[in-house]
Amino acid sequence: MSPESKVSSPSGAVASLSEREQFSAELERFEMKPLWLIYRDVLTKQPRAREVPFLWSWNVVRPLLLRAGGLITAAEAERRVLMFLNPGNPAQIGATATLYAAAQLILPGETARAHRHSPAALRFVIEGEGAYTCVEGEKIFMKPGDLVLTPAMVWHDHGNDGNEPVMWLDGLDIPLTAALNCMFLDEFPSLSQTESAPRERSEKLYGRALFPSETLAPAAKPYSPVWAYRWAEAREALACLAQGSAPDRFDGTILRYVNPANGGEVLPSMGCRLQLLRKGERMAAHRHTTSAVYHVAEGSGHSILDGIRFDWRKGDTFAVPIWLWHEHAAPTEDAVLFSVTDEPVLAPLGLLRSEPYPENGGFQAVRSVFQGSR
Repeated sequence: MSPESKVSSPSGAVASLSEREQFSAELERFEMKPLWLIYRDVLTKQPRAREVPFLWSWNVVRPLLLRAGGLITAAEAERRVLMFLNPGNPAQIGATATLYAAAQLILPGETARAHRHSPAALRFVIEGEGAYTCVEGEKIFMKPGDLVLTPAMVWHDHGNDGNEPVMWLDGLDIPLTAALNCMFLDEFPSLSQTESAPRERSEKLYGRALFPSETLAPAAKPYSPVWAYRWAEAREALACLAQGSAPDRFDGTILRYVNPANGGEVLPSMGCRLQLLRKGERMAAHRHTTSAVYHVAEGSGHSILDGIRFDWRKGDTFAVPIWLWHEHAAPTEDAVLFSVTDEPVLAPLGLLRSEPYPENGGFQAVRSVFQGSR
């Protein structure tokens, strides 16, 4: 009997349970399924809690990263990286649903081979000097606090010409790219690129609001033409903003890293922020549809994430998933948080939403304290 003849009854009578089960089984033969069986599971009243707030302590990560340096070479590993995995992420590849985060180590004299890939990437240097990232032939030497971009399908390799280990935070949109099944990787013909551009070219040419004339300007691209945003300049700008502006109720004194060509985000899939929490400040709690990975660039403090207190200090990294109540505080000293957010993805889709915590004057009660492991 054809599927059409079993869909409905002319009298409108309610079918028996066995008839409905038989109908569903028949649909499976044609790779179909009734929506009504999963309707409430798919269309939820708000985002379903899946990823959880989590913190990766630098006191734990650093020795493990250095230990990895004695177990595997950069050549063997391609990238010597320890991924930060959210216990609630089903794919076990993300710190949040859309954002990948990890710590990477490169030792003196090492080279991490050149490649390019469809996921966009960024580096925030945690410790050490003497290492570089070569982006499209431009060699960028990095210092702690520097932000370095490697947009999608841009050639890049890493090396360490110094005499100390260099470690940084990696941020990529791998979970999002994987969900879209749009993963591509190309290997460069040789181990590393030839240095073909003057050093700091992108910073000097585009990072100072001085662009080439239209006849010499490169074609517009969906990412920033500046490969490196320096810590010294960012920190100075943050201090300047703090002197003349009242702090935001939720985020304190906060800056957005921007694409100088259009004032937009530095990457189409990831935005970067830098925020100052002044000594004694406790910010009000809120939640929003964006998720974020925070890294403590300076100082110490704590965040209350869905009622759990997370104590953090310089070098620590923590995840704030989608639609999770969160607030930050710096009781004893100034603190600076660098963060990566998926806001650039949600904004053009009309999916941005936020709301303040409605109880206790906007502050959460602490139910427990994060203990540093599952």
